[in-house]
Amino acid sequence: MANGFFNVPTPLNEPVKGYAPNSPERLELIKMLKELKQQERDIPMYIGGQEVRTGRRLPLSPPHDHQHVLAHFHEGDAGHVTQAIDAALAARPAWAALAWEQRAAIFLKAADLLAGPYRARINATTMLGQSKNAFQAEIDAACELIDFFRFNVAFMQELYGQQPISSPGMWNRLEHRPLEGFVFALTPFNFTSIAANLPASAALMGNVVVWKPAYPQIYSAQVLMELFKEAGVPDGVINLIYVDGPVAGDVIFKHRDFAGIHFTGSTKVFQTIWQEIGQNISRYKSYPRIVGETGGKDFILAHPSAQAKAVATAITRGAFEYQGQKCSAASRVYLPSNLADEILGYVKEDLATVKMGDAEDFGNFVNAVISEVSFDKLARYIDGAHADPDADVVAGGTYDKSKGYFVAPTVIVAKDPKYVTMCDELFGPIVTVHVYDAEQFEAALDLVDSTSPYALTGAIFSQDRYAIDLASQRLVNAAGNFYINDKPTGAVVGQQPFGGARASGTNDKAGSILNLLRWVSPRAIKETFVPVTDYRYPFLGALPHEDLNRDKGL
Repeated sequence: MANGFFNVPTPLNEPVKGYAPNSPERLELIKMLKELKQQERDIPMYIGGQEVRTGRRLPLSPPHDHQHVLAHFHEGDAGHVTQAIDAALAARPAWAALAWEQRAAIFLKAADLLAGPYRARINATTMLGQSKNAFQAEIDAACELIDFFRFNVAFMQELYGQQPISSPGMWNRLEHRPLEGFVFALTPFNFTSIAANLPASAALMGNVVVWKPAYPQIYSAQVLMELFKEAGVPDGVINLIYVDGPVAGDVIFKHRDFAGIHFTGSTKVFQTIWQEIGQNISRYKSYPRIVGETGGKDFILAHPSAQAKAVATAITRGAFEYQGQKCSAASRVYLPSNLADEILGYVKEDLATVKMGDAEDFGNFVNAVISEVSFDKLARYIDGAHADPDADVVAGGTYDKSKGYFVAPTVIVAKDPKYVTMCDELFGPIVTVHVYDAEQFEAALDLVDSTSPYALTGAIFSQDRYAIDLASQRLVNAAGNFYINDKPTGAVVGQQPFGGARASGTNDKAGSILNLLRWVSPRAIKETFVPVTDYRYPFLGALPHEDLNRDKGL
C-alpha cells in the first residue's frame, strides 16, 4: 500500500457556458432535447446496485407541456425502504474503511464526467423535467453541481488536515469517522445540484445513504444515479428510492441505525420530521444529525439613496428567474417613496419584454411552475390580490394551465406591510412591494426583520455606507445570506456558503466545510510513547519541615 499526504486539485468554479445562437454547446443541447423528447423512459429505483421495478408506474411530464409523457417511474413501498436501508448498512463497512483519497477520486471523476459527456444530458433532463431554461439549467445542474463535487473534496482534505497539537512525549491525533448508521437524503424538485449534493456530501465523508428525491425531479435524478455509478460509487453506498414521504419516514425514523437527515424542502415537513425524530430518540444508537434548509420569504430593501435601475433589475432577476421557485427568490420588496414609481416603472419595462413559454425555446426567460398544485395555489393568491382593495396588481396577474402550468410574472403593490403575500411563502413568480416613507428608513428595517419567520436571503440597495452598515447590523439575524447592492439569489459554491436560520433551517452552509462537519463524528486519539510506571505525583514527596501534621500530635 502506498502512503503519502495527498494534495487534491485546487478547485475553481466551473465556467458557465453561454448557449449563444449556433454555439457548440447550444447545438449539442438542442440535439439532446430532441432525442429525449422522442423517448419514453422506464425509470427504476436503485437499491444495492440493482435496478428495482415494481410495476406501479407513474408518469413524468414537462410542467410546460403536461400532455407529453417523458417517462414512467416505478413507485416503491415500505418494503423497498427497508431494502434500501439494509443495502446501505451492508455497504457501510467497506465504504467507511476506504482511504479518503479513493473517495475523493470518485467524486472528482464525477465532476469531470459532468463537465464533459454528461453536461448536455443533465441540463436537458433538468430543462424538460423541471421546466428550467438553458441558462438556469446550466448554472444549476452543471456548474453548481460540478463545484459541489470539487470544492467538497478540497474541504474534506482541509477538515482532515486540522489536527491538535502534541506535548512532548505524546502524539495527539484527530480522526473524523462517518456516522454510525445511515443518512437519509430528502431532496427538492427545484435544484438538480441540491438533489445530488445532499446524498453526495454525506457519502464523500464515508457515510451510506438512502436518497428519496421529490417526484418532479426523478427524471434528472435517474441521470445523476447513472453518473454516480460511472464515477465509481460502489453499490449500496447511495440507494435511490421513489416512495411517498410519510411511508418512507415511518420506516426510516423508527430505525435503530438512523444516523442523520440531509433535507431541503418545506418548513412544515422539516418541523414534522424533527418532532418524529424527537419522539423516537430512545430508539437510536446515537443522536441523529438533523440538517435542513427549508425556504424563505426573501427580501429586497431599497434605501432612498439606491440606484433605481439596479434595484429594478434585482427585482426582475431575483423574483422571476426560474419562476420564483428558488428558496432564495425575492418575494417581498420595500421601496422608498422617493424612488418607488421610478423603480416600478423600470420593472414594468422589463416585464414588457419578458417572454414566457416552453423551456425548449431559448427565447423564453420564464417557463412553467412545477405542478398543478403549485399553479392552483398561486392562482388563488393572484385572484385574492385582484379582489382586495388593499392590493394593486401592477404587472402580470394572469395564468393559464391549458398546455402547461404558466403563471405570468406578477407584481403586487400592498398598502399593508403585513399583507398576506408579504408574509406567506408563495414559491412562484409573484413579488409583493410595499412603499415606505423615505424619511422612515429605520422603521422599514424593523418591518423587514419582523414580518417573516424566515431568514434565508435578503438584500440592501444603497449608495449610503452608513445606511448599509446600519442595515447590516439591524438585519443581522434576518438572512443567512445577505447581499449588498445585488439580488438575493445566485450563491456560488466556495464563494457564498448557502443557508439560513430561524424558520429557514439549521444554517449548515452547503458549499462549505461547515456542512461536511455535520457528516462526521470526531475521535480524539492520544498516544504516549513512554508510559509512566509509578502512580505517585511529585507533590506527594513532602520534606520533614513541610509536615503539616507534626504540631498536632498526629
